[in-house]
Amino acid sequence: MSKQATRSRRAIKDETLERVAHTLKAVAHPLRLRIIESLEHGELCVSELIDRLGAKPAITSQQLGLMKDRGVLESRRDGNRVYYRVSNPNVVRVIQCVRDHCDQTT
Repeated sequence: MSKQATRSRRAIKDETLERVAHTLKAVAHPLRLRIIESLEHGELCVSELIDRLGAKPAITSQQLGLMKDRGVLESRRDGNRVYYRVSNPNVVRVIQCVRDHCDQTT
């Protein structure tokens, strides 16, 4: 394949790059990445996330709300519990890339 064909195939539309940047900004924080990692294999309620993360409830709720508003997470209510799950499976790939990077650099 020629360099020109490779370059053309890899070109990403500007609007796509904007959406991707928006999503990456939504997860670009250590606590938010930890939340995604915790939700990688299924949904958890807020109290379970707080226990796993060891973070303050208010901060955890704030981060969950931010990611929900940006379309990274979805939630559902069951009685007085709110459960979160990853709505954009591509963000799980970010965690996988971080793991791969760590494996290669250690």
